[in-house]
Amino acid sequence: MTSLPNSLEARDIASQLHSYADARKQEETGGIVIERGDGIYVEDIHGKRYIEGMAGLWSVAVGFGEKRLVSAAQQQMEKLPYYHTFTYKTHGPSIELAEKLLEMAPVPMSKVYFTNSGSEANDTAIKLIWYRSNALGQPERKKIISRVRGYHGVTLASASLTGLPNNHRSFDLPIPQVLHTTCPHYRTNKKDGESEAAFAKRCAEDLESMILAEGPETVAAFFAEPVMGAGGVIVPPDGYWDAIQPVLKKYGILFVADEVICGFGRTGEMFGTMTYGLQPDIMTLSKALSSSYMPISALLINDKVYQPIADESHRIGVLGHGYTGSGHPVAAAVALENLKIIEERDLVGNVRAVSPVFQNRLQALGERDLVVETRGIGLIGAAELHHPAYADAPGSLGGKANAEFHKQGLISRNMLDAMAFCPPLIITEPQVHEMFDIAEKALDTVETSH
Repeated sequence: MTSLPNSLEARDIASQLHSYADARKQEETGGIVIERGDGIYVEDIHGKRYIEGMAGLWSVAVGFGEKRLVSAAQQQMEKLPYYHTFTYKTHGPSIELAEKLLEMAPVPMSKVYFTNSGSEANDTAIKLIWYRSNALGQPERKKIISRVRGYHGVTLASASLTGLPNNHRSFDLPIPQVLHTTCPHYRTNKKDGESEAAFAKRCAEDLESMILAEGPETVAAFFAEPVMGAGGVIVPPDGYWDAIQPVLKKYGILFVADEVICGFGRTGEMFGTMTYGLQPDIMTLSKALSSSYMPISALLINDKVYQPIADESHRIGVLGHGYTGSGHPVAAAVALENLKIIEERDLVGNVRAVSPVFQNRLQALGERDLVVETRGIGLIGAAELHHPAYADAPGSLGGKANAEFHKQGLISRNMLDAMAFCPPLIITEPQVHEMFDIAEKALDTVETSH
């Protein structure tokens, strides 16, 4: 599907979409112009209603049209519409949000640094990790390991972490300091007769082999999502994290948990870190932090990371890094109210209550001839499609299914041939059934069209 550009990219939009008439022309090539949203539903400019089965971009936890977030933005806009966090200055919402995130952190964290997107958060994490290595007198310790099919963003450094070819092609990426180890997708990467436990052990052995080949003294950090999102909703096999984390500790390698998709309830715990018993040194957060009502992201860093950075910045006289919008007061106020809603309405509890129905309906899709595998946890999942007629064109079957989903009134996203499901955390059991009823009807149409 060809998507319309983000409305914030004003210069491009000025030349592409001058009016609704132009927007309708764009729709002829597969675009959709969304006009409004309410709960788990959105509506296009023709009045057609869709279930937003992707929560926007994995992110609108509290649903669309939440008036408390609108009010929080308005009140803060009227009081202090903008201020920065440079040169020993800050403001109330930024302080309150930092304190709230440290309170919520599933492992001990020392400081919070605000950015504006998950990409920026991961990019900044790399810069701070490099800065720390220099502060420790280890200038050679700059290599970063992530995973094939991992997704960490699209800035120069974060896109390098991302392990997807289309995020590298023609961008001259990845940068040399970034390496990619084995993707923990059991079905596609297992050896004949290999159990999940044995596969998880081999993934850890692959990681250790890479570290030893590169030289442990040159490897600074390992970035990973608790559950892979945009790479296909890859749920780690049993024992994976229990095998991976000791390798990192053995060689003194920092662990960055990218919680941009998993964070704030998606897996059935407040953080994916809790679901899998992780012990990260840095956590990167975005998306459901504000339910994407405002752009905001954050890094949580522990004291082991923070102290060398503080010492080095004191030696130099400044930490030469920052963004104009870091900790923006309106975004921070919205994020604070969003977190209150998540807690007050026990949306994590709702995920636990509704996810068995969600996962059962997802697994039922796996009984179809067209579906080769289903995988998921909490309120995130994917159904991977396969048909011999499309074997030579990866993504074409997924694209066809995605178009049919849209036609039937469900917004999903095909990651090549895997159809993703990631609805707002407010979804009810009847709405879960409604969503999968549409998916089944759409797949019926795709199956009979060969």
